[in-house]
Amino acid sequence: NFNQVLSTVCSNEWILALHQTLLLLLIVGKWLLPLGGGVTREELSQLLLIFVGTAADILEFTSETLSDVKEDNHQLVYIVLAVWTWSMLQFPLHLSVVKSKPDNEGEQEASEVSLLSKYSTDIWSIVEALFIQDGPFLVVRLIVMTYYKVFHQMLVFFAIKNFLVVILNLYRLVVICHDSRSRAGRGSAVPCV
Repeated sequence: NFNQVLSTVCSNEWILALHQTLLLLLIVGKWLLPLGGGVTREELSQLLLIFVGTAADILEFTSETLSDVKEDNHQLVYIVLAVWTWSMLQFPLHLSVVKSKPDNEGEQEASEVSLLSKYSTDIWSIVEALFIQDGPFLVVRLIVMTYYKVFHQMLVFFAIKNFLVVILNLYRLVVICHDSRSRAGRGSAVPCV
């Protein structure tokens, strides 16, 4: 009976179930592990909420993109799985919750703080989006649409979503640098070094 149940479920459903289980175990495991690396409980709760959204996006990427791939196209399968594996790096690194210097420091000290140390959390979340998740997802989706000539509503929607996230993160980076330079003009300089 058990073997018959296993054989009736197709392999794509097993792959999806394994991806879902892995992502859920990563989130719950991060929650249950002792706090480390100077992360407070408040930062951990923010991180877990970010992980849930990230996991949903990663799961959608693999399930939608792998369903677009033809069975005999092993090269694209390897590319999708490599990008999926690369995107999983953000779970152990948790770069988006990095300790920043408190805002209540004196004006004298604020002038000596670099852009990276003042906006480290924002900059690391931008780097994650551009190079670990949304940037690579956008590249793979564009390859699927242009080279492999696969078009459907969900693929186009998520490609546009990834494009918007990349553009908004680049805009956020420009705003941070502009804010830093405008403070430098008012006397409380934040060098872009």
